Amino acid sequence: MTKKYSQFIENVLEANGDISNYLDIALTEKDFQKVGTIGEGGDEIKVIDLIAEGFFVKSLIKFCDIFSEESGLIKSSNPILQNGIIILDPLDGSDNFLSNFPYYGTSVSLKINNKTVVGIVYNLVTNKYIYKTPNATNSLVNATLKSNFGLFERAYSAPEIVNLLNQKNIKFRSPGATALSLANSRDYLFFLLAGRAREFDVDAGIYIAKGLNIYQNNNFLLVSKDDKYFGIIKDIIKGY
Repeated sequence: MTKKYSQFIENVLEANGDISNYLDIALTEKDFQKVGTIGEGGDEIKVIDLIAEGFFVKSLIKFCDIFSEESGLIKSSNPILQNGIIILDPLDGSDNFLSNFPYYGTSVSLKINNKTVVGIVYNLVTNKYIYKTPNATNSLVNATLKSNFGLFERAYSAPEIVNLLNQKNIKFRSPGATALSLANSRDYLFFLLAGRAREFDVDAGIYIAKGLNIYQNNNFLLVSKDDKYFGIIKDIIKGY
């Protein structure tokens, strides 16, 4: 872990620990309710989204401003990091969480002068995380992993692409937590996202995936370690 950003990473992990503990021992029925407003990311906010955001604000606001999927820009009164901003998704896969589907987490990136220098994506189910800084990473693929499928987030919105992948016998899953899937793209044949790539969903994950094949157009984001699958899928989506 690079020393320059070690305190920031520790505080991110502290916030995730607080959220994990809350989900384990303090969750109430009220937390599942909607608050009646639309967040910065365009989704309807739930109480649990704001609770998770609050833990991050408490731990990270001293560093710099926070741009959150829920509340938008949250200003830091006395920032430690000049020209910095934190991009935050405090509960990635919140619909999964609300449905008791065990695939959800958090996504945090730190940008300095509009350049991402830290990305951390945390799995709240397994309590494992992936991070990257300019000089360190733990985002190495599991050497024993032999995945034979990719991850296609929001596949439901692109039935024509689903059909084309099926015709080529390309297998995929659509687990419903974009940041987690993107950050773990090294573990799968590919990652594909249909629709708008919101920075809350992808900023940390794209930084973590640096070095892999990446293609993006107005409607899709594709990431793959496999040159063959990258080429096939890129040819499919580039016309859409």
